[in-house]
Amino acid sequence: MMKHRAKHECMAPWLAGMRAVACAGWIVGAAWLAGCASTGGEHAAGPSAQALLEKAQAWEGEAIRRPSTWTQAEAWLRCATLAHDAMAAEGAATETAAGLLATQCSRAYFDLVSQGGPVGVMTGRMSLGGVAIRVEFRGMPDSLGKNIYLEAADQVPMDPLGGMRHHHAGFGVPLVAFALPCSDRPICRLYPPEGVFRPATMWLETPAAGSLDGAPVLVLQNPLLQPEHVAGGNHYELAEDVSAPYAQLLERTRLKRLAWWGMIGGAEVGKRSGLFLLDDYDPNKIPIIMIHGVAGSPLIWARLSNAIAGDAGLHRRYQIWHIVYQSNAPLLVERYRVQHYIDEAWQILDPAGHAPARQGVVLIGHSMGGVIARLLCAQSTPAVWSAAFLQPMDSLHADAGDLAALKNVFQFKPYPGVDEIIFMAAPQRGSPAADGLLGRLVGLVAWRHIDELGGLMRIADQNPKAIQPALQSMFHTGHLTSITSLRPDEPVTLADEKLLPAAGVRYDTIAGVLPGVKPPGDGYVPLSSALLPGSTTTLIVRSDHKVPNQPEAIADVLKILREHDVPHDLASHAASP
Repeated sequence: MMKHRAKHECMAPWLAGMRAVACAGWIVGAAWLAGCASTGGEHAAGPSAQALLEKAQAWEGEAIRRPSTWTQAEAWLRCATLAHDAMAAEGAATETAAGLLATQCSRAYFDLVSQGGPVGVMTGRMSLGGVAIRVEFRGMPDSLGKNIYLEAADQVPMDPLGGMRHHHAGFGVPLVAFALPCSDRPICRLYPPEGVFRPATMWLETPAAGSLDGAPVLVLQNPLLQPEHVAGGNHYELAEDVSAPYAQLLERTRLKRLAWWGMIGGAEVGKRSGLFLLDDYDPNKIPIIMIHGVAGSPLIWARLSNAIAGDAGLHRRYQIWHIVYQSNAPLLVERYRVQHYIDEAWQILDPAGHAPARQGVVLIGHSMGGVIARLLCAQSTPAVWSAAFLQPMDSLHADAGDLAALKNVFQFKPYPGVDEIIFMAAPQRGSPAADGLLGRLVGLVAWRHIDELGGLMRIADQNPKAIQPALQSMFHTGHLTSITSLRPDEPVTLADEKLLPAAGVRYDTIAGVLPGVKPPGDGYVPLSSALLPGSTTTLIVRSDHKVPNQPEAIADVLKILREHDVPHDLASHAASP
């Protein structure tokens, strides 16, 4: 199994070794062509589909007996390409048998050339297994670039996804195609630092008529964009595995460990904070923006994201975006951080501001991420300012930059384009756990690493009479964190909990309850804090605080998304197959 979990450094030998085997590849490629000619042109229009299939079956038996890697690779290539030619048969039995054999021999070839780990390929002519081939990308996403690595999808463990694999059988070999992080264009900032992972389906076929070199073709096709392959008059649905790429990404991430350090001020999460695309950007698909909670990360969304991607109808309508943020700052600071990350993403993806995807946006928030989602869709009020300050902002004496930052935090409007929020175990009225021992210990450490508090402390020092007495000590010392924001009696929290999503924004609530917990709740968020008046639907599931992992909660989210009204500009696209 280790070959399927190779890190990026294990992929480099392919790049160095490609030239070393190239000469052998040209020789073997010439022999492959000569062999075709010597048999009277197996790939010409002359032989019947049944005859081609029988020859492919003969090469399957020959491949097993071949003594060396390159001679086996040659035999598997001949088997796959001959079987692919036979797929154009008019008889149903031959058509089906040819498709199965073409897939089996393509898989055998891939397994042979991938024994040393992930297979590196690029478009154009190259050598794999000592045989010259031509690699062709069909509909593969731009996010992968020109050099990609391939692994068999069925060898990727589903442990990070709770064992749930969304796949279906069909023609071709389902693979994970992945690329190292890029840096040559702005959108690279929206790809995960671990790299880009996408589904691909692979098969081998004969070169098109008139091909200059006549090398067999290794096809990589995007099964999401082009779910069929046509041979003659026959249509073959492609095999695909949409879970394996996501599982590979989760296998490589360090976020689980970094999330806790981020809460108490670890810098690594801060360095990689932002909005990240789980899918390739589509201006005609509705974004689902998922926001994690305190000491959390997008790992909490693993099973839900996998379920959405695995539902073909939903995946045609929606694209999944994950927020990563350092969860150490006060709630209103975190709200501004997340808004800033979304703004940055739109500036890269749609600088003109006209994409249909800007309408109908769905926010899903877990724990404090749910509270952030609510505040992103709310209008600030004078009561929120008055909970912290005794004087108007205009009367404060401070540096212009510090005042601008303060204004960004305390004065905000509903984020445009959002019309649906799903709250999951969100402490809308705070959490008693924030007053516990762990909460207080975290609060003592985290504040030292919040850059935004520097300006607030300077303002407090220059305007001592402008601060509410209940907050003066925290303002002067800077002891304000995400944990203090979740205390039920914190003055600003008491004010901002009254801010509901703007008119026209639908919201749904999912909360957890554990038996024996007093007061009733999930052990962290009381049910009385998680339930929000005005919710279109409310679901209470038996769960600890990790509500997004519960099958009942996931099913409810999928139901909400199916019923979500699609904006007019997106309706025709969402309905297309």
